[in-house]
Amino acid sequence: MKYIIVGAVAGGASTAARLRRLDEKAEIVIFEKGAYISYANCGLPYYIGDVIRDRNKLFVQTASAFNKRFNIDVRVRTEVMSVDPANKTISAMNLATGEQYTETYDKLVLSPGAEPIRPPLPGIDLAGIFTLRNVTDTDYIKAYVEKNAGGKAVVVGGGFIGLEMAESLHGIGMDVTIIEMGGQILAPLDYPMAALAQHHIRSKGVDLRLNTTVAGFERNGAGLTVLLKDGKQIPADVVILSIGVKPDTKLAFGAGLKLGAAKGIYVNEFLQTSDPDIYAVGDAIEFVNPITGNSMSTYLAGPANKQGRICANNVVLGNTHSYHGAINTAIVKVFDMTIGATGVASKHLTAAKINHLASTTHSGSHAGYYPGSKQMSIQITFSPVNGRLLGAQVAGYDGADKRLDILASVIQSKGTIYDLSEFEHAYAPPYSSAKDPVNMSGFVAENIIQQRLKVVYWNDVATIDKADLLIDVRSPEEFAGGTIPDSINIPVDELRGRMNELPKDKNIFIFCQIGLRGYLAQRILVQNGYEHVKNVSGGFALWKICVSEQALG
Repeated sequence: MKYIIVGAVAGGASTAARLRRLDEKAEIVIFEKGAYISYANCGLPYYIGDVIRDRNKLFVQTASAFNKRFNIDVRVRTEVMSVDPANKTISAMNLATGEQYTETYDKLVLSPGAEPIRPPLPGIDLAGIFTLRNVTDTDYIKAYVEKNAGGKAVVVGGGFIGLEMAESLHGIGMDVTIIEMGGQILAPLDYPMAALAQHHIRSKGVDLRLNTTVAGFERNGAGLTVLLKDGKQIPADVVILSIGVKPDTKLAFGAGLKLGAAKGIYVNEFLQTSDPDIYAVGDAIEFVNPITGNSMSTYLAGPANKQGRICANNVVLGNTHSYHGAINTAIVKVFDMTIGATGVASKHLTAAKINHLASTTHSGSHAGYYPGSKQMSIQITFSPVNGRLLGAQVAGYDGADKRLDILASVIQSKGTIYDLSEFEHAYAPPYSSAKDPVNMSGFVAENIIQQRLKVVYWNDVATIDKADLLIDVRSPEEFAGGTIPDSINIPVDELRGRMNELPKDKNIFIFCQIGLRGYLAQRILVQNGYEHVKNVSGGFALWKICVSEQALG
């Protein structure tokens, strides 16, 4: 049996290694058009930023070591030019010599990955303008920024890689500007969580420009000028394009394989393409999202590696191992803050016309009486019918990654908000609280779904009618330090004695700093005959950051 694999990074290398473990006698050939295989793609920005200093640490395997350990014919700097499914052959070119030749296969696995988007802007091919996809790109960027140490860097795109590059370049002393065409960074997140990240980025001295479109680039002496659509210009020594990626489907399209609605390579549950002898994995494929039911691609190393293992099982053993899709769990370090998302955000559920509720909570990363506790924000989306958890986002510091993994596990297992309420965690004061932030998110969601708590969101505040009452239940000192306009201050501890000031026939909107005191005030009023009381989810703290970020955007 002869297996050919196209692409030797995450999905391809994982497939190849698993194939060998399952079939010692097979002939396995893996083609990689780049110079390196099985490298830590996600570590590239940190090597540029000198966080990872040893370049060799980026490589999981070298071609020679892979060959020696797995007895696999690894051909780097060799591009597969076409696939002929009828004759079960591929055409390849050795990029070093220009030699072209054909190879036969019994089973073929495509893992070509995704390619960076480079819009046809004037000057986009000038020296000093880079995309980051592989080790070779990394070497060019690192050499260029070292030559321009202390200079100006412009990162175009506020996605995960863009933010990692911005932090890395800032960390080696460059003056960094991030340009994002949309109204927020980190498109998978809802605005409130993105606003927390934006506020943090600005606090580090990074020039973040939202709703800003690049029109082109010009050479300006030894440097560059980034031209904006609004007529403004930004000087730069280096530009990183992080606009996004798209599935690399050239081979699949040329071979007549079916492409899906998301413009990726169509695969069935066994990662098999429309040709029964060709499988595909990684960034180039699309599959059904297990939450929305819509077709999607995901550009993450975790799913690609897992797909490689499943694919190899099916290639060797027959179609016995189903792939259940990915819920897009992703995390990014934004300076000393951690931002992550899993499942489906509220805005994307709305776009998919999926009925849902959302809740935002703020809790300490560990027990407040133990030194070093910092605020952690969690936003979840869930079904109003059965409480099924549909999505979650976390913004915080220590332990944010742990909470995101817990939430992802519940979503992946089709769990509910009730599972969050009862989740049993390891507790000691340095690590958590007796009621963990995950538990708290479940408690609040449970109150919402059972209508013990009725909420409005930060962006609903602007639509509150002047005839309605907006009550700040924080302390007078907090109120004096800043509040939502047109609000009245009645501290929660005084509320029972001052209810006569509140008419029962009006809509009442309550807020505190983060939501807890607002909930307590709401319960007091509701149980005293007030029927039209709602709490501002996330409290004044979240409202203030969202509103201020909108003003800056």
